[in-house]
Amino acid sequence: MTALQQLSPSLLWSFFDSICSIPHPSKHEAALSQWIQQWARDKGLALEVDKVGNLIIRKPATPGMENRKGVVLQAHIDMVPQANADTAHDFTRDPILPRIDGEWVKATGTTLGADNGIGAAACLAVLADDSLQHGPIEVLLTIDEEAGMTGAFGLEPGLLQGEILLNTDSEQDGEVYMGCAGGIDANIHFDFQAEAVPAGWHAFALQVKGLRGGHSGVNIHQDRGNANKLLARLLLALQEQAELRLSHIAGGTLRNAIPREANAVLLVPADQCAAVQQRLQSHAAALQQELKEVEAQLQISLQPCAVPTQVLDSDTQQRLLAALVACPNGVIRMSQAIAGVVETSTNLGVIKTEGSQVFVQCLIRSLTEEGRRYVEQMTRSLFALAGARCELSGGYPGWAPDPASPIMQQLRDTHQALFGELPKIMVIHAGLECGLFKASYPHWDMVSFGPTIQGAHSPDERVHIPAVARFWTLLTTLLANIPTKA
Repeated sequence: MTALQQLSPSLLWSFFDSICSIPHPSKHEAALSQWIQQWARDKGLALEVDKVGNLIIRKPATPGMENRKGVVLQAHIDMVPQANADTAHDFTRDPILPRIDGEWVKATGTTLGADNGIGAAACLAVLADDSLQHGPIEVLLTIDEEAGMTGAFGLEPGLLQGEILLNTDSEQDGEVYMGCAGGIDANIHFDFQAEAVPAGWHAFALQVKGLRGGHSGVNIHQDRGNANKLLARLLLALQEQAELRLSHIAGGTLRNAIPREANAVLLVPADQCAAVQQRLQSHAAALQQELKEVEAQLQISLQPCAVPTQVLDSDTQQRLLAALVACPNGVIRMSQAIAGVVETSTNLGVIKTEGSQVFVQCLIRSLTEEGRRYVEQMTRSLFALAGARCELSGGYPGWAPDPASPIMQQLRDTHQALFGELPKIMVIHAGLECGLFKASYPHWDMVSFGPTIQGAHSPDERVHIPAVARFWTLLTTLLANIPTKA
């Protein structure tokens, strides 16, 4: 047995161990999907693969419980692929290497994939454990949740018969979610004219690293540093004080992760190199002082590097840096209806230099359609003024809270009976698939819950072992007490 398989509940952890061993980043879930399909066939369970690749696995009710309401138990099988800069890892080929650290399971230099691998493992464990008591169960395992919600978008009406949906994609023990934010991607394109490097200029690599990163919904209110924003601020400040030409700029890898690292290649005249380095040190010290309470490991460096073959034209460089500094980022508005909940936010998640174009991507989230439209307008307007193209794509709806939800009330009461305390009933500022499910299955009574997962979408991701045991107890007890059909 592996170390994970010796944890309790052993069946859940065994499945999670297997999931970690099979590469499954977003849009590359095929190997994991095939493994699950073969397991379901070997188990003799009814299996269906829909047209977009979602898996639906059915398990009959325990004898005598056939008249209970049908439950759809749901998770997504893709994970966010993030690795530390000093970790060589190919997420399409290499397994995740989980390890136990006290009460936590972590990965080695990468995201762990507990989001939503623990939920998927729990779904499979319910299917595998014939000692459990439950009514009819359908397990829905969706694809590509993290990079576009392709699976949820493509789920057709009529495939599932259940009345209740239990989503396992929440990340805090003791909290039950009854609503979530919707979102949309802003894809921005700056076309530039490549120019020759001025003769006699020196090249430098500017790097921002050591930030905490994190989930662009769950952690957005914590004022963590955004590497893309910090890099843009540094470049604009240096440009205002010295001659500077930009050759390359990049930062972040996913629009739904707060960027931890960003870098640029810049050129300055030979007689200004010393002054630029001194000014960079001054600006870096100011940023480190500004963020010292939340980003103690922030590192900013400027090192000589090989001279590139081209630079951006001056006009595009000016417009690009000004727009990146002006680009909204972080919390835009807190909810007036639900205390302590972020209503609207945006994350400047990705910057890439590709050929003769700089690509920028932001993820806009809001609990309200009007809030989302406002930030869409703000973003489009800003980048239009900067002479860039801004295209919006991948919009998905939020999940409106239903305070009268019967399954939410039952989960609340079950939690109190098991653990002696009521859970917090929450609305999450992140994109759960529940909002999209409502479009095809408007009658579903839905709730989302899960164990404590910290640092999701970053290599600091970890899952709390005792919380997983509590989650399993809560889930299986809830399934055993689903009410009868009306």
